[in-house]
Amino acid sequence: MKNQFKMKLKVFYLILAGYSLLTYSNEAAAQEEKEFNFSATLNSDQFFGFYPTFAGSYGFSDKASFTFYGILWSGGTGGGWGNWTEFGVGANFTATEGLDINPQIGILGGNLLSSGTAGPAVFGDGIVPNLTVNLNKAKTEGQLYFGYYAPLRDETFADGTTLAYIHYWVNFGFKASDFFSIGAHYEHLINSGGSNVATSTDVYQWLGPYVQFADPKGGPFARFSFGTDLVEGNDSFFKLTTGFSF
Repeated sequence: MKNQFKMKLKVFYLILAGYSLLTYSNEAAAQEEKEFNFSATLNSDQFFGFYPTFAGSYGFSDKASFTFYGILWSGGTGGGWGNWTEFGVGANFTATEGLDINPQIGILGGNLLSSGTAGPAVFGDGIVPNLTVNLNKAKTEGQLYFGYYAPLRDETFADGTTLAYIHYWVNFGFKASDFFSIGAHYEHLINSGGSNVATSTDVYQWLGPYVQFADPKGGPFARFSFGTDLVEGNDSFFKLTTGFSF
């Protein structure tokens, strides 16, 4: 009888240990899922053409996370800029609920910045310090982006030039429902200089509305922006983006 009790006690301990291990594994998996996020987007506009992007983060706490991103400019106009490609890393900080600040720094491969597309495609074509501020509240949404594209190498020939650009945008919208939102988009690209550039010039300056449709549970979304180009000689702009979060 005593031996049977000991046997049952051992079985109970084994079951308890197995249950604890399973619970720990599920909690660890849930924590891992919470800490890592990844999204991919497909973009198209009349200046850059078609360019996929991706972004990911790994959280260290409720307020801070490591971030990384990539832009395959080579899918569109960047295909003629030495297969222009951008990759960067940074950190995201939650300032308050619904407001995130994400400074990052990227590096480019190609020949747009290092030689004005005239020279060879090289790694280290340029460097891109950038900042993104995201707003996501119950009824409002928005984003501010600023990036400075500076040449990191000089691969120019005689009478050639390196190039530098300032690229920024801001948008703000209202969530009419969990599915639909509407807002305004402003975006500006400036050729800010280079080794043989005398003055900065506006490449484009877009202003117009946007509409967005999104899965209320998170995941896929689609946004269409359109409107006028404020730069003299330009007519209008259109920009289509669809994205997926995993």
